[in-house]
Amino acid sequence: MTLTEKTTGTFYGIGVGTGDPELLTVKAINALKKIDVLIAPKTEKKDDSVALSIAQPYLKSDAQIVYQTFPMVKDFADDNEVLAVFESNRDEILQLLRSGKDVGFATIGDPMFYSTYIYIFRLLKDSGVNVETIAGVPAFLAIASQIGRPLVFGNDIITIIPATANLDAINHALDNSDATVIMKVYKNFPEIVDALKSRNMLDDAVLVSRAGLDDEKIITDIAAHKDDSLNYLSTILTRRSHD
Repeated sequence: MTLTEKTTGTFYGIGVGTGDPELLTVKAINALKKIDVLIAPKTEKKDDSVALSIAQPYLKSDAQIVYQTFPMVKDFADDNEVLAVFESNRDEILQLLRSGKDVGFATIGDPMFYSTYIYIFRLLKDSGVNVETIAGVPAFLAIASQIGRPLVFGNDIITIIPATANLDAINHALDNSDATVIMKVYKNFPEIVDALKSRNMLDDAVLVSRAGLDDEKIITDIAAHKDDSLNYLSTILTRRSHD
């Protein structure tokens, strides 16, 4: 069977939000209720899946759970070993679809926003698969609403950047945006704290780790936690003063 042959099942990329089960959209819940198989993505270092824990209450009792391990990468274009892992996961999904099953891929936040789903989506889009992507609530928007903090207003410019980016790029964002969202603050955290301090932006910065989950942490005195080890799901909201 070639990759261009038609499939019978539908592949759903389902954004399950940040962790609060009430932040799933009606469309996401309806998709979870009807799928036959849920792909639960996890990293090489962890056995659990946050996305699965959010989605599970809405699944059919006989829904099949398939765990797939995904390497933490920026891209796999130049890494044949990593590409092989993603292609193997894609082939497993195609086999399930061709057996007539509807398959969902649960992803925290939004499927099209810094998501592992994007890589699978790109590998499947030319495979004759019927794909439906369902939007989810990104962490930084949920955080802003939860803590009562408007992100932008008027003609404000906002930049969203991962802490895994080059520090020069992060500094540029801080210098040239009215508001900055720094995601994945589990790397370069001490350097980011220093960058905020040098711009007098610490007092107006807040860090939230594992938003919407039971062990959520909200930190306003960021400097006092400079040497802490942070979870991957950590986000900073900050603003540049115009005084």
